[in-house]
Amino acid sequence: MLARLPAGALKNVAALTSARSSALNGARAIPRARFASSSAPSSSAFESFATSRAALASATALTVGSIAWYANLYGTLPFIGEVHATSPAEEGLHPPHYPWSHAGWLDSFDHASIRRGYQVYREVCAACHSLDRIAWRNLVGVSHTVDEVKAMAEEIEYDDGPDDQGEMFKRPGKLSDYLPPPYPNEEAARASNGGALPPDLSLIVKARHGGADYIFALLTGYREPPAGFEIRDGMNYNPYFPGNAISMARVLFDGLVEYEDGTPATTSQMAKDVVTFLNWAAEPEHDERKKAGIKAVILFSALTAISLYVKRFKWSLIKSRKLAYNPPVDKH
Repeated sequence: MLARLPAGALKNVAALTSARSSALNGARAIPRARFASSSAPSSSAFESFATSRAALASATALTVGSIAWYANLYGTLPFIGEVHATSPAEEGLHPPHYPWSHAGWLDSFDHASIRRGYQVYREVCAACHSLDRIAWRNLVGVSHTVDEVKAMAEEIEYDDGPDDQGEMFKRPGKLSDYLPPPYPNEEAARASNGGALPPDLSLIVKARHGGADYIFALLTGYREPPAGFEIRDGMNYNPYFPGNAISMARVLFDGLVEYEDGTPATTSQMAKDVVTFLNWAAEPEHDERKKAGIKAVILFSALTAISLYVKRFKWSLIKSRKLAYNPPVDKH
């Protein structure tokens, strides 16, 4: 039957069918086009931000900041296990945090406290503990004047030599000499302290977990042992010391020293001053480091502002340039 139809009729039917299909496709494409045109700016902006380096840096900073805040607040992270060589009881009581006057980013040492702390060290601590890394000259301009330090150094006799006859001799101390140790060697120190070796205090603040807080808590934390806690002969109970038993007895008592400036010499005041002095001894560049840091921040901030201005000034013409293309006109 189809063979009897003329070719022109078949062509008309094909044309009509293609027209209907194209109309349907166009009708279906219209809402899609409208939908795409309405959501394209927002989706493209979100995708560009999500894939940008700024989003990556922001997410990284947020994650690191959250972890650091949590660790600073609670001390440990819940998803990271910790392995301890000793139990919490053997590590000692964690010291509280004290508001040290030099703890801030822009704070310096209290030099009057350093001077008082040196007096506590000289009259109390120097009988057992050395300070090998501090020379007399380090005290100049920090806690004492040049004349005061020279007078203190000359009170000590140091071994020197040999002289012209090859003999060793004694001489008064000078600014280049280091503070004298209380014992000539380690064996003498152990023999005088029942086998215990008093540590050198030059870096004791950095060498102990908790730093200045631990040293202060240790000096002021002596008390009677609780019921059921056995203390060996020659040991003293201190909850902040690992094992809670320390061979060093309590050494700071109210009124033990007489400060030159009239400050009341309470136990906590002497502990605070000597810890400040030991903190300076462990980090004598503390104040200069913070000064250099402030100068560096100011300098680099100014250079950053200048570089941003120069960058915008140099690139403003390039970024605001408009490129136009005029195709050639066909003359035919």
